[in-house]
Amino acid sequence: MSEGDKPVVLTRHAQTVQRERGIDLTWIMRTVEAPEWQENDRQWKGARRLFRSIPEFGGRVLRVVVMEEAAERRILTAFFDRRAGKR
Repeated sequence: MSEGDKPVVLTRHAQTVQRERGIDLTWIMRTVEAPEWQENDRQWKGARRLFRSIPEFGGRVLRVVVMEEAAERRILTAFFDRRAGKR
């Protein structure tokens, strides 16, 4: 199963912050499917930080933290990262 074939699942935390922060689910999916850049997450071992600027939100950079599992891509959190700059 390739990465693109894996279902994307939002944790309860990710669902809550997505709703509370007004992050459109399509922006999260766009970031997961086609990040502009990525890096290893320093907090969660094995997780990746995916970044993408969102034109519909003033070009701000969305960070989505993803844990790749054997059968799914699990979204741990998502937020607009004020400190993110293209690496």
